[in-house]
Amino acid sequence: MTMPADPPRPDTTGWDDRTLLLLGVLMGQDRYGYQINEFIERALCRVTSMKKPTAYALLDRLAAADFVGVHREQVGNRPPRKVYSITPEGQALFFALLRQNLAHTSRVIDEGDIGLMLLNYLDRDVAIQSLRERLTKLDELLADQPSVPPHGGRLSVDLALDHLQAVRRADREWLASTIDRLEREERASS
Repeated sequence: MTMPADPPRPDTTGWDDRTLLLLGVLMGQDRYGYQINEFIERALCRVTSMKKPTAYALLDRLAAADFVGVHREQVGNRPPRKVYSITPEGQALFFALLRQNLAHTSRVIDEGDIGLMLLNYLDRDVAIQSLRERLTKLDELLADQPSVPPHGGRLSVDLALDHLQAVRRADREWLASTIDRLEREERASS
């Protein structure tokens, strides 16, 4: 389903990127709760840290607001399972959240930046060594990122992972040049 150019947009207040993710997973097909969580853990773990309780709580909230339909299904002797499906209202919310998310630029705050502000409280060689440890960890993250083949269909996990890698490479480049600068300043002051 492709969104029309300018449909009426529902109120997105109170909904966030986790909501967008859940609705996006349901855009492709109806799913059991465990299928949704398994998909998030298996395929999307590098782009989200959403936990199962959060996913179930959000699904319940979406169902209460009529953005998601829920029905029980029983197969064989298994206990009944909830099947989640996106409603037309949920599709409208999905498209509104998607447009909002794509146009948004986040104000990412890295906890490590606090340490950078306070760096001068350490001896320069200790500060540089700490930054080198950070650089090593960043190199490990970059090396650990598996290459993901392009996904066909509607879900472009490869784009999200490519963006994450680009941000990490930029961070690595900045960190390496900052360490070099601090080392030059240390040599000049000695």
